[in-house]
Amino acid sequence: MQLYVLRLLVQVWGFLWYNAPPAMVFMGDTGSLSVGGTLGAIAVATKHEIILSIIGGLFVLETISVIIQVFSFRLTGKRIFRMAPLHHHFEQKGWSESTIVIRFWIISIVLALIGLASLKLR
Repeated sequence: MQLYVLRLLVQVWGFLWYNAPPAMVFMGDTGSLSVGGTLGAIAVATKHEIILSIIGGLFVLETISVIIQVFSFRLTGKRIFRMAPLHHHFEQKGWSESTIVIRFWIISIVLALIGLASLKLR
């Protein structure tokens, strides 16, 4: 299991290295779904599913924003957000990409710290 996690970390680190602006490599849906699936499998194997949902809370929020948008549009014909997922809503409101990215980093760091702190509570 440890080698599997180490391999995932090295792969993600390599991607992030070459994805620094200006990006030379793009992950796409296939890569992001495989990384997410791997993280989910690791969480299930280590019995930390709730911790993963806390640490990945921003991804959960992005997914929920799409679900809410589709559900609302099908029921009422009106959109709650200007565009879904949520980060596109902020772009439509005029926020710059760097502002959105930095604020999402801050939220992710806070959620990661909350998730790591909750490991001690178990």
